[in-house]
Amino acid sequence: MKIEQLGRHILVEFYNCNKEILNDHRKIEKHMKQAAIEANATIVQSVFHLFNPWGVSGAVVISESHLTIHTWPEYGYAAVDLFTCGDEVNPWDAFNYLSEKLQAGRVETTEVPRGIGEKIRNFSDEKIDKLKFKPSA
Repeated sequence: MKIEQLGRHILVEFYNCNKEILNDHRKIEKHMKQAAIEANATIVQSVFHLFNPWGVSGAVVISESHLTIHTWPEYGYAAVDLFTCGDEVNPWDAFNYLSEKLQAGRVETTEVPRGIGEKIRNFSDEKIDKLKFKPSA
């Protein structure tokens, strides 16, 4: 039985990544934007920041939600959130792309359903029949 939900949120722990890539904010932004494209998402805007002495944080806002990353190059570690809504976007495609590009030696993932239909209906003050995604632009 498929859960009726608005979105899928994958929490990713990337270990033993290429430390140089993790500290290159331009490469990280390029890879995160391409990950959104690989997932069939529509990019709205991105913002990335390189910390001193190292580390990158950034977000790619997509019409279907967001992709975020925080890197710790000194540990070869990156924490990534891949949150997508709708049936046309697949966050696992973004995950596969990033795993390769960050050259991760090990990964751990947790997928969290977001906006579960049954709970939205139970907690809503209004009658909701069918959940609908935002229309495409």
